[in-house]
Amino acid sequence: MGIAVNPWRIFADPLSKVQFNNRTNVVFKGVGGDTFQSTSVGRFFNENYIKAAITQNPELKQLLKDNRISVKLNMTELADLKQNHCSDTAEISAQIYKNLPRALKSHVNLKDLKDGAMLHDIGKVLIPAEILNKHGKLTEDEFKIMHQHSEIGYQILKNSGVNDEVLSLVRYHHDNMQKGNNFVPDVNLQILNLADKYSALTEQRVYKDKLSPQQALTIIFGDVKKGNVHPMLYNALVKSVSPAYTAKQPQLKVS
Repeated sequence: MGIAVNPWRIFADPLSKVQFNNRTNVVFKGVGGDTFQSTSVGRFFNENYIKAAITQNPELKQLLKDNRISVKLNMTELADLKQNHCSDTAEISAQIYKNLPRALKSHVNLKDLKDGAMLHDIGKVLIPAEILNKHGKLTEDEFKIMHQHSEIGYQILKNSGVNDEVLSLVRYHHDNMQKGNNFVPDVNLQILNLADKYSALTEQRVYKDKLSPQQALTIIFGDVKKGNVHPMLYNALVKSVSPAYTAKQPQLKVS
């Protein structure tokens, strides 16, 4: 039997600490970008560290060679990611955790989740700017290169002392519950996947306009119906941004 889920449900106790910034992303008072950016993982957003990681990692050098990616660091892009998308994703991940049922919270390591969220796109430092910021659809070859950013990020960090859970979050953050018959992502990974998508949808980027929170949640609700997002995680996300909506919408069913 399907689970009735109302994507625009009104929550009786909306969170007073949720605001929207001028990019229509969620900002949480007391959990600002500076807090996340001052954590120890911030040291990895460093040109000297990344250069050393490439030099000392033959697998990473081979990965770049196999995909014809030049060793040219895009530090401007990385600084922007750290300040905006990665910070937003970490904030949203933390708020989803806050709004989970207690039973699910027990399966989440909040520090690992926030660290993984901050680091998840660090591999984009080696993706060519003309691909990252292309106006229009990527070619098949360009998409293949873009897809490598998760593995590149993992390779940059794997000898850094970052723990295995955080490394796994970086490496698999684009995977979902339909990865394969034997692939069951943990709750940390599912939260990161969801927060990453919500942040990306509500961001202004050179190749797309930002969506409103309502538009983003409508798209993500489609993923719930497909079985790619767990309804409990979706409800936690809706609770996180609930001050943006008050209107009731027809209930939809998740099969």
